[in-house]
Amino acid sequence: MAIENGEWIMHGLAWDDPKRIKTVDELIEYVDQVGFLPLFANEIKGFSAEEHVSDLYWWSGIKEEDPWEWRAIAARSGKVAYGKFFNRKAGFISWKWFPVFANFRRDGYDFDSLWDDELASIREKKIMDLFENHDELFSFEIKEKAGFNKGGEKNFEGTITDLQMQGYLVVKDLRCRRRKKDGKEYGWAISVYTPPEKIIGYEAVSSCYKEKPEESFEKIVSHLCNLYPDADEKKIRKISR
Repeated sequence: MAIENGEWIMHGLAWDDPKRIKTVDELIEYVDQVGFLPLFANEIKGFSAEEHVSDLYWWSGIKEEDPWEWRAIAARSGKVAYGKFFNRKAGFISWKWFPVFANFRRDGYDFDSLWDDELASIREKKIMDLFENHDELFSFEIKEKAGFNKGGEKNFEGTITDLQMQGYLVVKDLRCRRRKKDGKEYGWAISVYTPPEKIIGYEAVSSCYKEKPEESFEKIVSHLCNLYPDADEKKIRKISR
């Protein structure tokens, strides 16, 4: 996605391109195949969902065709992790690769240990404490319960993004908070967050803790270098951190 002549331009494949990802199931399969994938185009050519789907139906609201809708369906499926994982921007990580990211991004720390060693902020602590008694929470619920309302803690969006980048939270779903009398949802879809441990379990998330965080990072870099041999390694390292 880029701004050209003042307009947002999506860079995708032609509708009749046989390599085009045509359904959300195909997108999930592709994420499992490559391991991890940003939602939008970035400095590494080809390393995004945007570049593998059609540019025709973004934000159309047609669930069968709209990649923006697919991100919510993929998150809801529980088959892949979705969140702000790449340069603080949205993307997908397969559950096979998530423990590798978690070990590197967390620097080998569970959140409680991070807090005990005074490496987490009080804002992060207030958010993570909520999940001791909740399996999932809407973003507005987190904001209210953790004290980010008017006159309270600042930088909610930055803090919730930090927790995703560190692998402590993922987007479990995107749902509308309002319903009509007939039960149909309406309005903007809002992120629903959860710790990844509540989806795939603690043992799975922590399965790479036995290796040094930098070893996990090098695995990610090496994998991307193999997938995109023409890409600048500096750019690969930047987007992987």
